Amino acid sequence: MLPELRVLYFEDLEVGLSETLSKTIASSDVVGFAEITGDRNPIHLSEHFAARTPFGTRIAHGLYTAGLISAVLGTRLPGPGAVYISQTLNFRAPVRIGDVVEVTVTVAELMPERRRARLACQCSVAGETVLDGEALVKVPTKAEADPLASRTERSQG
Repeated sequence: MLPELRVLYFEDLEVGLSETLSKTIASSDVVGFAEITGDRNPIHLSEHFAARTPFGTRIAHGLYTAGLISAVLGTRLPGPGAVYISQTLNFRAPVRIGDVVEVTVTVAELMPERRRARLACQCSVAGETVLDGEALVKVPTKAEADPLASRTERSQG
């Protein structure tokens, strides 16, 4: 199920505001990611191969898990209109097929002069952090998103 879209403007953000998304990792997700990216490393696709690794079973691509952060940024916090500027990623533990990944994004800092937000990002499985990092995004103001609406508000005020 896709997350419902929510639009937040720079004015709506405050330090500490957070959003969480949960996703159960399916084999079809991992296979699809491999097809889209071309990363056909057998640790992701072959149970026989993966059984001989330290993980003992297939694992999801790290960037697939990181992509779930993008889902939160693009749909919920801040949502449509936000522009990704940078992302740091620290891969802490593997994500296996069937794991439920909980992605939490939290506003860590606001930079009003450039309408930027620094967001703390964490992905966890059963309470264990599997990935963390920070994202920097540019967030539109209400006036930038709908210049006509802000002109109307000024003329009525």
